[in-house]
Amino acid sequence: MLALDDVRVAYGNVEVLRGVSLRVAAGELVCLLGANGAGKTTTAKTISGLLRPRGGRVTFLDARIDGRPAHAILRAGIAHCPEGRRIFPEMTVRENLEMGAFVRGRAARTAEDLERVLERFPVLRQRANQLGGTLSGGEQQMLAIARALMSGPKLLVLDEPSLGLSPTMVETTFELITEIRREGMTVLMVEQNAYLALRMADRGYVMETGRTVLEGTARALLDNEHVRRAYLGG
Repeated sequence: MLALDDVRVAYGNVEVLRGVSLRVAAGELVCLLGANGAGKTTTAKTISGLLRPRGGRVTFLDARIDGRPAHAILRAGIAHCPEGRRIFPEMTVRENLEMGAFVRGRAARTAEDLERVLERFPVLRQRANQLGGTLSGGEQQMLAIARALMSGPKLLVLDEPSLGLSPTMVETTFELITEIRREGMTVLMVEQNAYLALRMADRGYVMETGRTVLEGTARALLDNEHVRRAYLGG
């Protein structure tokens, strides 16, 4: 479904991605691991069109998307749930969710989709008329994921979904992602919690200094000595 081939991205004259290649097949949950500064978030932003590569190619459903604007990539079927959640704090929960469907235009069955999302996220139904900025961190993360789902994506890109959450909310969030995937959603997840990510993923990639340096099944990466030392604490 998604392919990156030798993708290079720079901020000014500083090259941050120096040849990233990865694949995500339909129905998979693939995790992208690495330390801070490895280029994981830059990779997610490049996939969703927030950054444009200076080299390589990004292909989605057999069509090149590198160089397309972000709204066109969203319309093509890639929804990006960004690091730090980035909800609209001065809008209500309901308005945030409706904004998720905005790109689909007037023909979208927004009311039906909204009801479906609120069934999946009952806490958001309870908070529907509450301002997004007043939610807890975990509730904001749920809202960010729900907003992304409102666009009707084929591929969901999650950037650090556990960041800043309590252990209980991390577990709840990962259970939610597992459920979404079980229902057929394809997921690419950027995550620093390597152990939890690999436990739920089909495959994974490890990034270091702007490159993908390891790839394999989740089981193989859990057993890899380098991954165990660098990312699993032993």
